[in-house]
Amino acid sequence: MIQPLELAGYISAAAIGLSLGLIGGGGSILTVPVLVYLFHVDPLPATTYSLFIVGMTSMFGAGAHLRLGNINWKVTAMFGVPSVISVTLVRGVVVPAIPATLLTVGGFTLTKSLALLLLFAVLMVASATKMLQRQDHGHPLHTVTDGSHNYWGIALKGLMVGAITGLIGAGGGFLIIPALVLMAGLPMKQAVGTSLTIITLNASVGFASSLAKMPTLDWSLLLALSAIAAAGILAGTAMSRRISNEKLKPAFGWFVLTVGTYIIVKELVVGR
Repeated sequence: MIQPLELAGYISAAAIGLSLGLIGGGGSILTVPVLVYLFHVDPLPATTYSLFIVGMTSMFGAGAHLRLGNINWKVTAMFGVPSVISVTLVRGVVVPAIPATLLTVGGFTLTKSLALLLLFAVLMVASATKMLQRQDHGHPLHTVTDGSHNYWGIALKGLMVGAITGLIGAGGGFLIIPALVLMAGLPMKQAVGTSLTIITLNASVGFASSLAKMPTLDWSLLLALSAIAAAGILAGTAMSRRISNEKLKPAFGWFVLTVGTYIIVKELVVGR
């Protein structure tokens, strides 16, 4: 029999997919908290689980956008190549090199798992803040370009997103979308399709880099959550033609802000 927390987790998986399909990002940042608090997966393996779920879900979404002609392959390569290099190095070299215990002060111990979870929470707050900012629809960069005018800026952003994906298992759509719109000049729908393609690449490479270090995986949980999230992203992609992104972003932003704040308070003030 499915427990209430597990049911909430499966519902959250659908919401993750819907968010990715509707606004091209944001949803994947909820995957680790869902795994940790609703399915009781330890934070460190949860980042690996998250990479699989996010990669599989984004792949379905990218496929839907491919059929709609919403993927800019040149910008995908400009952003994706440095991003994949970064996620491979971070997941394969940096994460294993982080000591199990980082700091002990009095009765407080900052472990590797706790540090990654807190970093995740801080990025959730930053993501929510970005979503809650008002967008200027008349910005001149909302025109189709190939991004060539800002190659190094796009590549640098790709390196940063890859590092974040490698560290915490999030797709980084909340960073990719603004970069594609404001730096590469892509229109929103093309930015969403291109973002999902980049997230698919990053998450797949990150998961593959971690697989050898995780001999046991709960494949039934991974496949179940991925299937539900994939259904959500296909539904979200279809709904995106009728629902305004600007109506969804504030509501989702407040939700992400609440979850991020909850993690910080629970881990640092209340204690697990």
